[in-house]
Amino acid sequence: MSGRLAVVGLGPGGPDQLTAAASAAVAAASDLFGYGPYLARVSLRADQTAHVSDNREELARARAALALAADGREVAVVSGGDPGVFAMAAAVCEAVDAGPEAWRRLDVSILPGVTAMLAVAARCGAPLGHDFCAISLSDNLKPWEVVEARLRAAAGAGFVIALYNPVSRARPWQLGRAFELLRDTLPPATAVVFGRAAGRADERIAVVPLAEAAPEMADMATCVIVGSPATRMVERGPLPPLVYTPRFGEISS
Repeated sequence: MSGRLAVVGLGPGGPDQLTAAASAAVAAASDLFGYGPYLARVSLRADQTAHVSDNREELARARAALALAADGREVAVVSGGDPGVFAMAAAVCEAVDAGPEAWRRLDVSILPGVTAMLAVAARCGAPLGHDFCAISLSDNLKPWEVVEARLRAAAGAGFVIALYNPVSRARPWQLGRAFELLRDTLPPATAVVFGRAAGRADERIAVVPLAEAAPEMADMATCVIVGSPATRMVERGPLPPLVYTPRFGEISS
Protein backbone atom coordinates (compact mmCIF):
# COMPACT_ATOMS: atom_id res chain seq x y z
CA MET A 1 0.00 0.00 0.00
CA SER A 2 1.33 3.43 -0.93
CA GLY A 3 2.20 5.90 1.75
CA ARG A 4 1.68 9.63 1.68
CA LEU A 5 3.87 12.64 1.12
CA ALA A 6 3.25 16.08 2.60
CA VAL A 7 5.27 19.12 1.53
CA VAL A 8 5.21 21.33 4.59
CA GLY A 9 5.87 25.05 5.02
CA LEU A 10 7.43 25.75 8.42
CA GLY A 11 6.94 29.51 8.17
CA PRO A 12 9.67 32.08 8.86
CA GLY A 13 10.80 30.35 12.04
CA GLY A 14 8.74 31.56 14.99
CA PRO A 15 6.78 28.68 16.57
CA ASP A 16 3.60 30.77 16.65
CA GLN A 17 3.84 31.21 12.86
CA LEU A 18 3.54 27.48 12.14
CA THR A 19 0.07 26.47 11.00
CA ALA A 20 -1.91 23.74 12.77
CA ALA A 21 -2.05 21.72 9.54
CA ALA A 22 1.73 21.88 9.15
CA SER A 23 2.24 20.80 12.77
CA ALA A 24 -0.10 17.85 12.28
CA ALA A 25 1.70 16.73 9.10
CA VAL A 26 5.08 16.88 10.84
CA ALA A 27 3.72 14.90 13.79
CA ALA A 28 2.20 12.24 11.49
CA ALA A 29 5.39 11.65 9.48
CA SER A 30 7.59 8.63 9.94
CA ASP A 31 10.33 10.23 7.82
CA LEU A 32 11.18 13.90 7.35
CA PHE A 33 13.33 15.25 4.52
CA GLY A 34 14.85 18.70 4.35
CA TYR A 35 17.74 21.11 4.39
CA GLY A 36 19.58 20.85 7.71
CA PRO A 37 18.70 24.27 9.23
CA TYR A 38 15.01 23.71 8.46
CA LEU A 39 14.92 20.21 9.91
CA ALA A 40 16.65 21.61 12.99
CA ARG A 41 13.48 23.60 13.71
CA VAL A 42 11.51 20.38 14.11
CA SER A 43 11.54 18.43 17.39
CA LEU A 44 11.70 14.82 16.23
CA ARG A 45 10.48 11.89 18.27
CA ALA A 46 12.49 8.70 18.70
CA ASP A 47 10.27 6.94 16.16
CA GLN A 48 10.85 9.57 13.44
CA THR A 49 13.79 9.59 11.03
CA ALA A 50 15.43 12.74 9.64
CA HIS A 51 16.92 12.69 6.13
CA VAL A 52 19.17 15.76 5.92
CA SER A 53 20.54 17.07 2.62
CA ASP A 54 22.26 20.17 1.28
CA ASN A 55 20.37 23.23 0.10
CA ARG A 56 21.26 22.60 -3.57
CA GLU A 57 19.96 19.02 -3.61
CA GLU A 58 16.27 19.77 -3.94
CA LEU A 59 15.45 17.43 -6.83
CA ALA A 60 17.43 14.56 -5.32
CA ARG A 61 15.66 15.17 -2.00
CA ALA A 62 12.27 15.15 -3.71
CA ARG A 63 13.00 11.89 -5.54
CA ALA A 64 14.21 10.18 -2.36
CA ALA A 65 11.11 11.30 -0.45
CA LEU A 66 8.77 10.13 -3.20
CA ALA A 67 10.49 6.75 -3.40
CA LEU A 68 10.09 6.24 0.34
CA ALA A 69 6.43 7.27 0.22
CA ALA A 70 5.86 4.80 -2.62
CA ASP A 71 7.20 2.12 -0.28
CA GLY A 72 4.39 2.87 2.14
CA ARG A 73 5.96 5.41 4.49
CA GLU A 74 4.39 8.58 5.86
CA VAL A 75 6.78 11.23 4.55
CA ALA A 76 7.07 14.96 5.12
CA VAL A 77 9.34 17.25 3.10
CA VAL A 78 9.91 20.48 5.01
CA SER A 79 10.66 23.96 3.69
CA GLY A 80 11.18 27.25 5.44
CA GLY A 81 8.47 29.79 4.76
CA ASP A 82 5.99 28.56 2.15
CA PRO A 83 6.95 25.42 0.17
CA GLY A 84 5.52 26.89 -3.02
CA VAL A 85 7.70 30.02 -2.99
CA PHE A 86 11.22 29.21 -4.28
CA ALA A 87 11.06 25.97 -2.31
CA MET A 88 10.29 22.26 -2.28
CA ALA A 89 6.75 22.06 -3.70
CA ALA A 90 7.97 22.78 -7.24
CA ALA A 91 10.79 20.27 -6.88
CA VAL A 92 8.37 17.55 -5.76
CA CYS A 93 5.98 18.31 -8.64
CA GLU A 94 8.87 18.26 -11.12
CA ALA A 95 10.08 14.92 -9.76
CA VAL A 96 6.56 13.46 -10.07
CA ASP A 97 6.29 14.79 -13.63
CA ALA A 98 9.53 13.08 -14.69
CA GLY A 99 9.30 10.04 -12.43
CA PRO A 100 7.70 6.58 -12.54
CA GLU A 101 3.96 6.11 -12.89
CA ALA A 102 3.68 4.96 -9.26
CA TRP A 103 4.61 8.43 -8.04
CA ARG A 104 1.63 9.95 -9.87
CA ARG A 105 -0.72 7.80 -7.81
CA LEU A 106 0.70 8.90 -4.46
CA ASP A 107 -1.32 11.01 -2.05
CA VAL A 108 0.69 14.25 -2.23
CA SER A 109 -0.41 17.32 -0.26
CA ILE A 110 1.10 20.80 -0.20
CA LEU A 111 0.66 22.59 3.14
CA PRO A 112 1.28 26.34 2.92
CA GLY A 113 3.27 28.42 5.35
CA VAL A 114 3.97 32.09 5.99
CA THR A 115 6.60 33.05 3.44
CA ALA A 116 9.39 35.52 4.24
CA MET A 117 8.00 38.48 2.31
CA LEU A 118 4.68 38.26 4.18
CA ALA A 119 6.36 37.98 7.56
CA VAL A 120 8.70 40.90 6.85
CA ALA A 121 5.91 43.04 5.40
CA ALA A 122 3.75 42.46 8.48
CA ARG A 123 6.55 43.66 10.76
CA CYS A 124 6.84 47.05 9.07
CA GLY A 125 3.30 47.84 7.86
CA ALA A 126 1.86 46.95 4.47
CA PRO A 127 4.46 47.44 1.73
CA LEU A 128 2.76 44.66 -0.27
CA GLY A 129 -0.61 46.36 0.01
CA HIS A 130 -0.84 46.91 -3.75
CA ASP A 131 0.59 45.05 -6.76
CA PHE A 132 3.86 43.27 -6.06
CA CYS A 133 6.12 40.50 -7.31
CA ALA A 134 8.84 38.22 -5.93
CA ILE A 135 12.19 37.68 -7.65
CA SER A 136 15.02 35.38 -6.57
CA LEU A 137 18.45 36.88 -7.10
CA SER A 138 20.02 33.44 -7.27
CA ASP A 139 21.34 32.54 -10.70
CA ASN A 140 21.75 28.85 -9.87
CA LEU A 141 18.68 27.92 -11.93
CA LYS A 142 18.47 30.82 -14.41
CA PRO A 143 20.97 33.15 -16.11
CA TRP A 144 21.75 36.45 -14.40
CA GLU A 145 20.68 38.26 -17.57
CA VAL A 146 17.13 36.97 -16.94
CA VAL A 147 17.24 38.32 -13.38
CA GLU A 148 18.28 41.75 -14.65
CA ALA A 149 15.54 41.81 -17.29
CA ARG A 150 12.90 40.94 -14.69
CA LEU A 151 14.15 43.58 -12.25
CA ARG A 152 13.96 46.27 -14.94
CA ALA A 153 10.49 45.16 -16.04
CA ALA A 154 9.10 44.99 -12.50
CA ALA A 155 10.49 48.39 -11.52
CA GLY A 156 9.25 49.95 -14.74
CA ALA A 157 5.77 48.50 -14.22
CA GLY A 158 5.47 49.98 -10.72
CA PHE A 159 5.55 46.73 -8.76
CA VAL A 160 6.79 46.49 -5.22
CA ILE A 161 9.55 43.86 -5.44
CA ALA A 162 10.38 41.24 -2.83
CA LEU A 163 13.92 39.96 -3.34
CA TYR A 164 14.67 36.42 -2.19
CA ASN A 165 18.17 34.86 -1.95
CA PRO A 166 19.78 38.30 -2.10
CA VAL A 167 23.41 37.39 -1.37
CA SER A 168 25.62 34.42 -0.62
CA ARG A 169 29.33 33.74 -0.21
CA ALA A 170 29.44 32.48 -3.79
CA ARG A 171 27.75 35.60 -5.24
CA PRO A 172 28.22 38.62 -2.96
CA TRP A 173 27.89 41.16 -5.78
CA GLN A 174 24.39 40.53 -7.11
CA LEU A 175 22.35 42.54 -4.61
CA GLY A 176 24.53 45.58 -5.21
CA ARG A 177 24.01 45.20 -8.95
CA ALA A 178 20.26 44.85 -8.40
CA PHE A 179 20.20 48.13 -6.46
CA GLU A 180 22.13 49.82 -9.29
CA LEU A 181 19.52 48.68 -11.82
CA LEU A 182 16.61 49.72 -9.62
CA ARG A 183 18.10 53.18 -9.07
CA ASP A 184 17.95 53.72 -12.83
CA THR A 185 14.13 53.62 -12.61
CA LEU A 186 13.02 54.29 -9.04
CA PRO A 187 13.28 57.54 -7.02
CA PRO A 188 16.17 57.75 -4.53
CA ALA A 189 13.71 58.04 -1.63
CA THR A 190 11.97 54.72 -2.44
CA ALA A 191 11.63 52.70 0.77
CA VAL A 192 13.71 49.53 1.03
CA VAL A 193 13.00 47.05 3.84
CA PHE A 194 15.64 44.59 5.02
CA GLY A 195 13.99 41.84 7.04
CA ARG A 196 15.80 38.98 8.74
CA ALA A 197 14.31 36.34 11.06
CA ALA A 198 10.93 38.08 11.17
CA GLY A 199 8.99 36.95 14.22
CA ARG A 200 11.97 35.25 15.87
CA ALA A 201 14.03 36.32 18.86
CA ASP A 202 16.90 37.43 16.58
CA GLU A 203 14.64 39.49 14.31
CA ARG A 204 16.25 42.41 12.50
CA ILE A 205 14.16 44.86 10.47
CA ALA A 206 15.60 48.01 8.89
CA VAL A 207 14.06 50.56 6.52
CA VAL A 208 16.26 52.83 4.42
CA PRO A 209 15.82 54.87 1.22
CA LEU A 210 16.99 53.20 -1.98
CA ALA A 211 19.80 55.76 -2.25
CA GLU A 212 21.29 54.37 0.98
CA ALA A 213 20.54 50.66 0.45
CA ALA A 214 23.73 48.57 0.48
CA PRO A 215 24.33 44.83 -0.02
CA GLU A 216 26.14 44.66 3.33
CA MET A 217 22.76 45.13 5.02
CA ALA A 218 21.61 41.65 3.92
CA ASP A 219 22.65 38.03 4.06
CA MET A 220 21.17 34.85 2.54
CA ALA A 221 18.52 34.72 5.28
CA THR A 222 17.30 38.27 4.56
CA CYS A 223 14.25 39.15 2.50
CA VAL A 224 14.54 42.58 0.88
CA ILE A 225 11.38 44.47 -0.09
CA VAL A 226 11.85 47.36 -2.50
CA GLY A 227 8.90 49.73 -2.63
CA SER A 228 7.30 51.26 -5.71
CA PRO A 229 7.15 55.01 -6.38
CA ALA A 230 3.76 54.94 -4.62
CA THR A 231 5.08 53.34 -1.41
CA ARG A 232 4.91 55.64 1.61
CA MET A 233 6.66 55.78 4.97
CA VAL A 234 4.72 57.15 7.95
CA GLU A 235 7.04 58.54 10.63
CA ARG A 236 5.77 57.95 14.17
CA GLY A 237 8.25 59.66 16.46
CA PRO A 238 9.89 57.12 18.78
CA LEU A 239 7.99 54.23 17.19
CA PRO A 240 9.21 52.44 14.06
CA PRO A 241 7.83 53.92 10.83
CA LEU A 242 4.94 52.31 9.00
CA VAL A 243 5.76 51.43 5.41
CA TYR A 244 2.77 50.92 3.13
CA THR A 245 1.76 50.93 -0.51
CA PRO A 246 -1.68 52.58 -0.81
CA ARG A 247 -4.57 50.98 -2.63
CA PHE A 248 -6.84 54.00 -2.33
CA GLY A 249 -5.87 57.29 -3.94
CA GLU A 250 -2.66 55.78 -5.30
CA ILE A 251 -0.25 58.37 -6.62
CA SER A 252 0.81 57.30 -10.08
CA SER A 253 4.49 57.10 -10.95
